[in-house]
Amino acid sequence: MKYYLYAMGAILCWASLPAATGSGLTELSTEELMFFSFSSAAVFLYAQDVLLTRSFTVYIPNLKAILLGVWGIFIYHYIYYMALGRAPLAEGAILATTWSFWIVVFSSIILFRKLKISIVITAFAGMIGVGIVIASGKDLSFSGDYMQGYQLALACGLIWSSFSVALGHVRIPREPMTFFTIIAALLSALLYVLTMPHGVPSPKAIRAAVYLGCVPLGLSFFLWNRAVTRGNMVIIGFLSYLTPPLSVLLVALIHGTTVTSQVLLGMAIIIMASIGGRFALSHSGRRKKPLR
Repeated sequence: MKYYLYAMGAILCWASLPAATGSGLTELSTEELMFFSFSSAAVFLYAQDVLLTRSFTVYIPNLKAILLGVWGIFIYHYIYYMALGRAPLAEGAILATTWSFWIVVFSSIILFRKLKISIVITAFAGMIGVGIVIASGKDLSFSGDYMQGYQLALACGLIWSSFSVALGHVRIPREPMTFFTIIAALLSALLYVLTMPHGVPSPKAIRAAVYLGCVPLGLSFFLWNRAVTRGNMVIIGFLSYLTPPLSVLLVALIHGTTVTSQVLLGMAIIIMASIGGRFALSHSGRRKKPLR
């Protein structure tokens, strides 16, 4: 059970971003956002490591794990930020969050050595719920003018899902996220230098980027790694569908906005899909590893 609490902690970190930062990140370019957020994330995780381990040494995993970290931490976020800059926010977010669907599908194939139709159906239902939440109050179009952004967003779903599933199957004896994030920060710094000159961001933008780095990146990476390396990834995939509705609810709670009936409908579909997926998982055949 504790591994799913770690997953929910990471999900809450991601969901907190709109409520905490508002529009503070909009003035930053992709390169600026990568630099300021990953620098903050690296400092946060290193400080956390020092406090937890009482050591100033950073664990360096093997090359295979490092390449996996570059793939899932640096490349994913760079493509994600580019996608949302090249597509309307709602449409891009819907396509990017397909990673939840792919986590469920990939994990169920690994678990059962075949594609379980019942799990795919419930995963697709959860994706519909996510789409309903994100599309609330918006006029979706999916215009061909933004095809590049849509393709990048879909790629994000495959990158994060493959990274998350692989983390649970690559043997890494110690916590690797601090080193992964330091590498991402160094690559982001190089990217920042290569794309200079940049303007001076406002204090609001800096605060938003630091929050992004410390919580939706740094803390969430730590919690997500704890979840995916020990928990059942099919269940974690279903839990991750809750990110968009929780984001809307946090904005409503903190900023006093209205939660529409469309959001509540989407959340209800997600919850029912998650329960259905858990039921399908429990009543399926041979498991690769026991549920916790």
